[in-house]
Amino acid sequence: MEGRKMQSALGVLYPPQCVSCAAPTESDFALCGACWRDTPFIEGLVCDLCGDPLPGEDDGTPAHCDACLATPRPWRHGRAALRYSANARRLILALKHGDRPELARAAAPWLARAATPLIAADTVIVPMPIHWSRLFRRRYNQSVELGRALARFLHLDHTPDALVRPKRTRAHDGMDVETRFANMQGAIRPHPKRGAALAGRSVLLLDDVMTSGASFDAATRACLAAGADHVNVLALARVTRDA
Repeated sequence: MEGRKMQSALGVLYPPQCVSCAAPTESDFALCGACWRDTPFIEGLVCDLCGDPLPGEDDGTPAHCDACLATPRPWRHGRAALRYSANARRLILALKHGDRPELARAAAPWLARAATPLIAADTVIVPMPIHWSRLFRRRYNQSVELGRALARFLHLDHTPDALVRPKRTRAHDGMDVETRFANMQGAIRPHPKRGAALAGRSVLLLDDVMTSGASFDAATRACLAAGADHVNVLALARVTRDA
């Protein structure tokens, strides 16, 4: 009873607000109607390897985009919740660079919806690691925040330290696909001790954005080197051709 009274009092003092624009909402960690309409959720037919939206109807047959046909992927399946444009881009930049880790809680149900075809009983969520120098500057890893929120939402295991990033790579902005993959060579490895937690497991590798897939490629190979049975990948947003 006391707990409910406290919640009611807090609701009066701090009514729920849109995580994007601060307009009133019916619940915490939600979008208002206007921001929801400006957030490009991925629907319909998608590439089974990277989640890129594809033309046509989804008849249940796996389809693949041109990029995945041209570049072999070491993971089994991939999905993304949003297109990296409009309000999705603003939210991710706020999560990543705007000191707003609480946005991961809002993103958890979006990620869960996209991840439904990728989840098995023994799935463990593994976030994309970042170099210690970037962690020091940002104070948190946005992919770890997403992984923690998603694991709580889906009641899955979360292993945030299974992978390490000993090599600080250059930012991928302006690089072509080939250079991005070269830049990621040797950049991600299993943790010398905690990587063993992936042995024999179904891994759901999670990051905030997928562009070429170079980071997911390096991280997937690290998971497989640690003994993972297989890897699926999940991004909060996918950079698409029409973004």
